[in-house]
Amino acid sequence: MRRAGLLIALASSLCFAFSGPMAKYVGAAGLAPLEAVWVRMAGAGLLLVGVLAVARPSALRIPRSRLPFFAVYAVIAVAGVQALFFAAITRLPVGVTLLIEYTSPVLVVLWVRFVRRVRLPRAAFAGAAVAVLGLGIVVEVWSGLALDPVGLLLAFAAAACCTGYFLLNDSFGDEIDPLGLVAWGLLGAAVALVPISQPWNIPWEALGGTATPVGGYSLPVAAALVCLIVIATVIAYILGVLAVRRLSAAIGSTVASLEVIAGAVVAWILLGEALGPFQIAGGVIVLIGAYLAQRATVVPPVPVPEVRKPAPVG
Repeated sequence: MRRAGLLIALASSLCFAFSGPMAKYVGAAGLAPLEAVWVRMAGAGLLLVGVLAVARPSALRIPRSRLPFFAVYAVIAVAGVQALFFAAITRLPVGVTLLIEYTSPVLVVLWVRFVRRVRLPRAAFAGAAVAVLGLGIVVEVWSGLALDPVGLLLAFAAAACCTGYFLLNDSFGDEIDPLGLVAWGLLGAAVALVPISQPWNIPWEALGGTATPVGGYSLPVAAALVCLIVIATVIAYILGVLAVRRLSAAIGSTVASLEVIAGAVVAWILLGEALGPFQIAGGVIVLIGAYLAQRATVVPPVPVPEVRKPAPVG
């Protein structure tokens, strides 16, 4: 089961790797980042809900007691991650944005330790320190942040939401069908983004043309959008949820970090976005740190004992 879960997680990360490059094509066609996110979420949500309504309607049933969970999942794990990521890549290269977003395994470690109050091995915190060091190299802190500061803030916010994605996927029970969770999560994200994405202002005619991002190849916008919706969203999210359910948030988020490498390669091939030497070196260190931090969580954790206050005298 562990091997199958690893393969599913790997396939999910490879599908997600097309998100950034395809988003840049949609953006080059004239859609603003939040408009592109809305088209992606709405298209993927309607597609998956439609397929499940015909092939597996039971998956779409939501227990009333779990409605708040679905709402949080849609807003944080789907809408938050995607909207912030799309906004960040308008200011940063895809590879750098992914590197920052995938510091989320470190945030998972911190959440498990200080919020869930589970004592972790020291190696987990050593990995976190290594990842922070690598991140400092990626953003070139010695030069006063050579990268766009607003883009960095957006990427870090995406990392926080990505942490929520892994933790939420690891916290629901058998009463929720993973496919139904993804379907309603995508559609719920589209609904949540309506006020700020304003789909009635989207230049829909642009989707019928061809786009050429700066330094990249030309592609039909419709083809880029289909890839974004089907491969980088529907398939990627389904595989991601299934992987975390098999592996836990710890291991699943580590394997998902491979999206950084795959995404950077796809962006280099299609968009000509080559990472600089500091980004490459720092990226390797970030991934090593994230791996060490999460590898340590495989060791059976020790719950932190609660300190009871002495009963009052008299």
